[in-house]
Amino acid sequence: MNQKYFNDAIIGNKDIRATFSSKGELLRLYYPNSDFKQFIDFFQMGVKVNDSAIIYLHDDVNNRYYQYYTDDTNILNTEIENTYFKLNIKQTDFVTIKENVLFRKYTFVNSNKIDLNINFLIRSKLLTNVNNMVSGKVIDNGLIQYNHDYSFAIFSNQEVSGHRINDVQNYIHDGVLQDKDYIGMSEDSAISYNMGTLKPGDQKDFYIGIYIKNNKELKKAEEMEEEIDRLTKLEINKEYNQTKKYWKNYLDKHDGLKIKDVENKIVNARVKEIYKRTILLFPLLQNEETGGVAASAEVDEQRQKSGRYAYCWPRDAVFITKAFDYLNMTKESDKFYEIFCKKTQSKNGMWEQRFYTDGTLAPCWGYQIDETASVIYGMNEHYKVTKDIKFLTQNLKMCENALHFLFKYLEYIFDEKEEKDLVKREIQDKIKETGKEKDKIYKHVSYDLWEMNEGVHLYSLSSIYAAFNAMNEIYNVVKEKYQNNRLKIEQIEKNIAKMELEKDNIKKYILDNMYDEESKILYRNTKDKKMDVSIIGSVYPFELFGPKEKKIQNTVDKINMTLRTYTSGYLRFEQDSYMEGRNPWPIATLWMAMYYIKSGEKKKAKECFDFVTNSSSSLALLSEQVDNSSMQPSWVIGLGWSHAMYIITLAEFIRNV
Repeated sequence: MNQKYFNDAIIGNKDIRATFSSKGELLRLYYPNSDFKQFIDFFQMGVKVNDSAIIYLHDDVNNRYYQYYTDDTNILNTEIENTYFKLNIKQTDFVTIKENVLFRKYTFVNSNKIDLNINFLIRSKLLTNVNNMVSGKVIDNGLIQYNHDYSFAIFSNQEVSGHRINDVQNYIHDGVLQDKDYIGMSEDSAISYNMGTLKPGDQKDFYIGIYIKNNKELKKAEEMEEEIDRLTKLEINKEYNQTKKYWKNYLDKHDGLKIKDVENKIVNARVKEIYKRTILLFPLLQNEETGGVAASAEVDEQRQKSGRYAYCWPRDAVFITKAFDYLNMTKESDKFYEIFCKKTQSKNGMWEQRFYTDGTLAPCWGYQIDETASVIYGMNEHYKVTKDIKFLTQNLKMCENALHFLFKYLEYIFDEKEEKDLVKREIQDKIKETGKEKDKIYKHVSYDLWEMNEGVHLYSLSSIYAAFNAMNEIYNVVKEKYQNNRLKIEQIEKNIAKMELEKDNIKKYILDNMYDEESKILYRNTKDKKMDVSIIGSVYPFELFGPKEKKIQNTVDKINMTLRTYTSGYLRFEQDSYMEGRNPWPIATLWMAMYYIKSGEKKKAKECFDFVTNSSSSLALLSEQVDNSSMQPSWVIGLGWSHAMYIITLAEFIRNV
């Protein structure tokens, strides 16, 4: 598969997600979920003008580009000017709301003084494998590429003028497609449409549609072609207007912070753009059925630079659902906790590192205790917004299972059980010496939230502390329901007492093992003294320490000396090796903004917030990392966690203005 590390834009509906480059190339197409299945190896459009070779729309030395969303929608426009032929092409991409069709509408304008004869070419190479090989079949008005499971159709309301099923790479350059075969065994095929001659000043509109169908839904072989015939009868302008209206209404409905008419030192025009783009992005990351939220659209299928991104991390999703709640998306948050979390919780009460958004376990490389703690914390935060007691009671068992897993984890951290059972401890020590220790999953060797360091971490313990506070509040709400159930009340009281004890133990453990008495500085774990912005998690969101405690202020001073860049952005931690470790992260910078808001230092908070605002993409999307010299996104554009932190921070600013 061709590597394509950046999705500059994303559009879709509840079933389809499509991503694009800044030059309008369709990079990825997902169906029926936000993260699976992705069909495209590459999908390229071009034109043959008069006697030229193919001019690729996404890649020609004479092309100029301008890309933008139609205001307040998920409709993407890419304007392409070919300066050699003075041919202007406007490409408009949108996914219909009622039909699962990606439409690509083209408007050609001849700005030359000579006639331009235009042949429009499409080359589509799908992902294939030996167990499910892709083949191609040309039909009157398009191309169907199919394997055992799915059919992928390209169609128009105009007949195909040329095609090539096999050996496309040796013929596409000339822009002339001729082939005796209408069907073949290639995953790489091409078709063309004759646009005719455009005289100077003439304009011509043309469109193609892309439609995907699960073959199990087809009752007979010819049904796919019958579906395409039906779809060609759709009025594209009507579909466009319906899509436009849908997204504008969606945006109005989810303007939870009500900043449309707000104008102050924080909320300027660019902030509003990012705010609106966030609202429009979030439904494209969530699985409509389960509520699972992908971190982002995928950027690295072959794992050459990362472990991949198109999965749902429970921890990330907890931050995202908090942003949901600010944006009148409480039903989406409900779905995450009530369906996704219930489906993905392990028998022992924990949540693994990450999942596909449909709840299937994704590839993992270890567990992180904060994933489990964060769900309990997030549940309570969501309840504070909805005040839905039924939500808590229906999910109480899930939270209690997670609570007992946290207890088990802390028993090993604090050596509680072993101290009560010396014989058992001796046996375990012997087993440990032989390297055959069982139940290692309960051991303190948890990854940190950055998934790079194993050990006992300040952020992780802070998340457990917050989970206990949250569980205590949950019990206080639901306890009345169980007044006639003596055994349940006893269990609740026992859990509350245990949590209070463990909260004290957590704080003591941190001060004994992650705090330097001489420098009065906190450290991120028990192994090293590297500064890490995640230490701020102990203040926000987990409130283990207050923002004005001396140990926190000293630690923030050290963070500023080691992690703050001259642009006001923040690195994650010292000696970060991921993606060379030199780039500030919007997440880290917004975390510092939240700290400064909590500590009453609004000027410093605004500096952090402005860094993120000013480093957004041209389409108002936020990235995972930012190039410190250019202030441009440098990795993973449209990261859900970055957008969530932006909304949370913006809400805090508005609340404190």
